[in-house]
Amino acid sequence: MCGFAAIFAYAAGAPPVDLEELDRINRFMIPRGPDGDGRWFDATGRLGLAHRRLAIIDPSPAGAQPMILEEPAARNGRIVISYNGEIYNYRELRAELEADGRHFRTQSDTEVLLHMFDAHGPEMLPRLRGMFAMAIWDESRRRLFLARDPFGIKPLYYADDGKSIRAASQVKALCAGGRVDTAENPAATVGFFLFGSIPEPHTVHAGIRQLPAGHWLSIGEDGPAEVKTYFDFRQFVAPDAALPDDEKRDRLREALADSVRHHMIADVPVGVFLSSGLDSATIMALAAETSGASLDTLTLGFQEFSGTPRDEVPLAEAAAAVYGTRQQTRWVTAGDFGEDADKVMTAMDQPSIDGINTYFVAKAAAGAGLKVALSGVGGDELFGGYDTFDQVPKLVGSLGRIPGIGPFGRLFRAISAPLIRHRASPKWASLFEYGGDYPSAYLLRRGLFLPWELPEFLDPDLVRAGWQQLDPITRLADTIDGVDSARAKVTALETAWYLRNQLLRDADWAGMAHSLEIRTPLVDASLFAAVAGLAATKWQMASTPKTPLPAAILDRPKTGFFIPVREWVMEANDAQAEKGAENYGYRGWARFVYERATRNGQG
Repeated sequence: MCGFAAIFAYAAGAPPVDLEELDRINRFMIPRGPDGDGRWFDATGRLGLAHRRLAIIDPSPAGAQPMILEEPAARNGRIVISYNGEIYNYRELRAELEADGRHFRTQSDTEVLLHMFDAHGPEMLPRLRGMFAMAIWDESRRRLFLARDPFGIKPLYYADDGKSIRAASQVKALCAGGRVDTAENPAATVGFFLFGSIPEPHTVHAGIRQLPAGHWLSIGEDGPAEVKTYFDFRQFVAPDAALPDDEKRDRLREALADSVRHHMIADVPVGVFLSSGLDSATIMALAAETSGASLDTLTLGFQEFSGTPRDEVPLAEAAAAVYGTRQQTRWVTAGDFGEDADKVMTAMDQPSIDGINTYFVAKAAAGAGLKVALSGVGGDELFGGYDTFDQVPKLVGSLGRIPGIGPFGRLFRAISAPLIRHRASPKWASLFEYGGDYPSAYLLRRGLFLPWELPEFLDPDLVRAGWQQLDPITRLADTIDGVDSARAKVTALETAWYLRNQLLRDADWAGMAHSLEIRTPLVDASLFAAVAGLAATKWQMASTPKTPLPAAILDRPKTGFFIPVREWVMEANDAQAEKGAENYGYRGWARFVYERATRNGQG
């Protein structure tokens, strides 16, 4: 886990790479890689790579980046890489490469990537099991290759001005370089207030884009960039034929244990974020089977929730006791939030209404001396844990049958919204307008604000332009194109929008703020391919460990993970309380976050 940067002056009229610009980008990412830094330039001065290192696999100096594969080891010419992530099956890939006569000088996964690219080019990507964002310079072809992992666990942002392309692990790092277009992006603003995060490929800035998950980009001196897809998770969401319960349990057990085992691969200790939920508890149990009593687990507690159903601590500590882990509980207060508020907003590379909990548990993990921790992110998408799996199909099944529901819904909303919004959620006014099909119903359920509300607090021209650029209903429809079953449609929507744009992005920035690598065993292409079609439940997932989870956790209703953000914001800023009820909860938090996160660090 690290941070990387690349600049390629590909056009004939482009100025050569500016060393100071590359260094400014790289220095901004020091928290991502405090263990070392490096840079490399080609002989012409038109390509520069930089790297910040968090040493986890082969932490010796031999594993430093940028890493070069020279001839004769490079059979197709010199190749140079700067990359962020981990390849969990690198040992198996290395064995295959060695059988083909290739020789290695390090124990790193980075060197495996160099040989894989030399042997297979972009065709290597489907064979990589892990999380990654990479820049590879193919000197013989004079091409820069950028690629991102199948689910978008690791970020990759780039800016192309028609002469030079710049890429890095953070938007704010690119901005720190001082040479990118930082004009406001209306699609990002609209997207944030609709979904609580910015949908890829957009960023806050019109001149910076995110390479979509499961895609690669290649650009040579002839330009422009070529972007291609290599992974589409929708091919795995179709239900398999019904299996006997015993066979389903065995397949689940084998696939989950295999994913956790691969995610434990490291040359440093690996811990687990533990709540009272089924996802993290299952990962903890399976990880304990691998590492035993040497496993560290960490739990967040909030005094505001102590003794209430929202208190995660008692059940998490009980689960840790069953498996004999080295459990630590970190209590977070409003004072902690106030002390770290500016740091949080600076670390939040792109605005998000979530991630505060991950920030503080990552801080606790780093304080305990860990560089790596496993998270339960992704379990709800894979195993149907959200209420969207029930609510969205019900909405579509009932309202979608009514002829002319859309036009009637718009009229109903126009008449009823002024009355409803003062007594209940404004979403009730849009029930008929957005409840008739899967894209609209998903927007209704997940939407932070509804489209018609945005001009009330944003510039109407900006909203109009942003809505047209983002085109969310069309893009949501594209997400489920070719997907048949109700559950598979919701899995696709939650995975492509909520998981990818918010949860995984939050895990990256919040972990990297403390130089902590957060791994997600439930977000894994091999696991997804093995179990997505089983339509298994969260309870079936949680029944896979050899030593059963405590009954109190197995039988606990899903409650979600809460943090008292509203109370903390109100305490930190008393003026907020005077602005009315519309600023309470996540809606008020969204306005607070967008203003602060886009200001801090010039993001």
